[in-house]
Amino acid sequence: MLSQIMEIYELLDDAMIDGIKVKEFLFNRGLDNVIVKRIGDSKKYTDFIKIIIPGSDGKFNNKTFPTLEVIGRLGGIGARPYRIGLVSDADGAIVALSVALKLSDMKRKGDQLKGDVIIATHICPNAPIIPHEPVPFMGSPVDMEVMNENEVDKIADAILSVDTTKGNKIIKWNGFAITPTVKEGWILKVSDDLLRIMEQVTGKTPRVLPITMQDITPYGNGISHINSIMQPSTATSAPVVGVAITSETVVPGSATGANRIIDMEEAGRFIIEVAKEFTSNNLKFYDVNEFKNLVNIYGSMIHLQKNGVKQK
Repeated sequence: MLSQIMEIYELLDDAMIDGIKVKEFLFNRGLDNVIVKRIGDSKKYTDFIKIIIPGSDGKFNNKTFPTLEVIGRLGGIGARPYRIGLVSDADGAIVALSVALKLSDMKRKGDQLKGDVIIATHICPNAPIIPHEPVPFMGSPVDMEVMNENEVDKIADAILSVDTTKGNKIIKWNGFAITPTVKEGWILKVSDDLLRIMEQVTGKTPRVLPITMQDITPYGNGISHINSIMQPSTATSAPVVGVAITSETVVPGSATGANRIIDMEEAGRFIIEVAKEFTSNNLKFYDVNEFKNLVNIYGSMIHLQKNGVKQK
C-alpha cells in the first residue's frame, strides 16, 4: 500500500485542502459513492467524508455478508496558522483514505470483497491545539458527539478506529498496535484472529495497546483518556477495535514531520487483510457466546457508553 499512502499524504499536505477536493480525487480513482458534509461556520469547520465501497454480496446489493467500517479518527490534519504542514494527528485520515483508495484499485483489477466497507474521517487543515500532558493534543472544530454522529455508521457490523497514539508513555515502538475489542461498555479479550493477521502482516510478535475503563467512557466527563481512539465504541453496539499508530518516543499530535510512511503503510495493510476476512465471514472480533455469558452473569455495561451522573 506504499503507493496509496504516499498519494493520500501528498493530497492532504495542502493548506487549501477540503472535503470537495478529496471527493474529486477519489471519484477520479473509481470511488463514486462519497458523501461530504461540512459542519461549522466559515471560520471554524471541518468536512466529514464517508466512502461506501460495496461488496459483491454485501448489504448495498441486498445481500447478507457483513459490513466493516474503518474510521480515521483525529482532531485535524493541520494546525494552521500555528504549524505548517501535516501534523502527526493526520495519520488516522491518511490511513483510512488510503485503505479506500487501495480497495478501489483492487476492485478495478478484479478483486472485489464479499461484504461492504465503509470509510469515514474528516478533513480540517486548521484545527486548534489543546494543552495536555505529557504533550499537547490536537483539538477539533466540533465536539466528540458531533464527530461520532457523523462518523459511526449504524449499519457497520464491526469497526476499526485508526488513530495516532504517540503522545503517551505506555507504548514504545514504531509501528502500530491494536486494542482489545470493546463492545457495549465491555472490554473483551483481544481477538485471536486479529492477532494472527497482525503477525502475518508485520512478521513480528503482535503488539497490544492497553486500554482502561476511562478510555471507553465518553469525552467531556472530566476523566482522563489516552486519546479519542476508543470514542466510536460509545456510539454503537458493534464491536470496536483501535488501530493505534505508535512511536518509540512521546510525539505531540500537533508535531509536523512526524507522519512515518512505513508505519502507516503497515497499519493500512493490516486493515485491508482484516477487511478481506471479516467481510467474507472468516474473522471474529469477539466470541459471541462468551459475551452473552458475561452479560448474563454480570449484567449490561451500556451505562459506560453514556455521560454518567455523579453519585452523592
